[in-house]
Amino acid sequence: MPRFAANLTMMYNEHAFLERFGAAARDGFKAVEFLFPYEFPPAEIKAQLVDNGLKQVLFNAPPGDWTGGERGLASLPGREDEFRRSIEIALDYAAALGNDRLHVMAGLMETPHAVQHSRGQHRDVYIKNLALAASMAQSARVTIVIEPINTRDMPGYFLNRQDEAQAICEEIGLPNLQVQFDCYHCQIVEGDLAVKLRRDMKRRNAGIGHIQIAGVPYRNEPDTGEVNYPYLFDLIDSLGYGGWIGCEYRPRAGTSDGLGWLTPYRHASRAS
Repeated sequence: MPRFAANLTMMYNEHAFLERFGAAARDGFKAVEFLFPYEFPPAEIKAQLVDNGLKQVLFNAPPGDWTGGERGLASLPGREDEFRRSIEIALDYAAALGNDRLHVMAGLMETPHAVQHSRGQHRDVYIKNLALAASMAQSARVTIVIEPINTRDMPGYFLNRQDEAQAICEEIGLPNLQVQFDCYHCQIVEGDLAVKLRRDMKRRNAGIGHIQIAGVPYRNEPDTGEVNYPYLFDLIDSLGYGGWIGCEYRPRAGTSDGLGWLTPYRHASRAS
């Protein structure tokens, strides 16, 4: 039975951020994820996790100037020192929150007011930075995950395809570097989700370190749109995936009112 984590960046926006933990717990979630925790001291977030009996399963490393349009640092030439500092900060938060999955965003190929580089230059920096991040995370028992993101929602993002992400992880060859399989992004770029899940879940090297879901094409609840999620949940179970599935979607209205799709799986989502 799949286990679901509420994404507190997308869900429960009816509440202030620190109030979302309690709202998710009241709806039966036992795990949460979100994009960035850095506006809050780790102790404040940890208190919410403890008070509400929640496990933190994923967040992102600092992405550069997010409000200025940046979407990660890992592939950006000339930003290597800043990237290393971002991983140090993220690992400090991971240690405080008990989190063992860290998403490292690649970044955009073109950014305003920046010198443009070739894809090859971006890839070279990406490989070196990911190897560094995974090495830094090993002693903390943290797995670094990289996520292909669709070109409609994030034009110019460096990493878009599952096979490329898997190849990069295999090239680096560190056991704590894996791919974050977001069904929403993969369906928009590639489709054929079941085949790709079967192919990548069983890889000896790399593999799938985290899964996320949302309805396609509008990124609402997973009971809307073109993806047959009950079928995929059964498949993911049959493939032996033991991790959490992040609910990274935008509720159509109130978050709690839209959780009817979760009813058959509530027992697993309440499991720790």
